[in-house]
Amino acid sequence: MPFGMHPGYLIILLAIVLIIFGPGKLPDVGGAIGRGVREFQKTRDGLTDPVSQKPPPPPGASADEPATAEVGRPGS
Repeated sequence: MPFGMHPGYLIILLAIVLIIFGPGKLPDVGGAIGRGVREFQKTRDGLTDPVSQKPPPPPGASADEPATAEVGRPGS
């Protein structure tokens, strides 16, 4: 089971939620949780890892040619 929860704990948790919110509000609560998870996933997928991104080409270089960095000698 996820997070180490046993089925008995899930049944008790669902019973408590049913008592607190009542049977009429459960669909609304479930929908709100679903929308929140969906929004979180959309935001997570929109973010990118800055380490895995390619650096932008230097100014003046065309987009077709690869960007090369020139390394100079410290003494020159």
